[in-house]
Amino acid sequence: MVGIVIVSHSKKVAEGIFELAVQMTGKDHRMIPVGGMEDGEIGTDAMRILQGIQDANDGDGVVVLADLGSGVLSSETAIDLLEEEIEVVIADAPILEGAIGAAVQASIGGTLAEVVEAAEQAKTLSKR
Repeated sequence: MVGIVIVSHSKKVAEGIFELAVQMTGKDHRMIPVGGMEDGEIGTDAMRILQGIQDANDGDGVVVLADLGSGVLSSETAIDLLEEEIEVVIADAPILEGAIGAAVQASIGGTLAEVVEAAEQAKTLSKR
């Protein structure tokens, strides 16, 4: 199953998105929330994201969704630090809607490309 890592500057935001996605997809998932710093402060930590990628991986690849620019930079750093061969894609998607779309697609056995596409399609959703 494709893994998903939810990267936010806020622990509460990452965990809230995780909870919502799990409500939609059930408990059989490879989704990891990585929010805030180790000490609970706001920020992103490449080493914690690296661990999240490793924990989410089961061999089918990992999709990362990040909230803000430095979350993307920290995620890119984490990918650069990987020592094992894991296919990781940072989705160009809104973090909440993208995480839900990605989680649903992953839960039905979607490929890495399909999970990324589901996340990125969230950019086109109209709320009116």
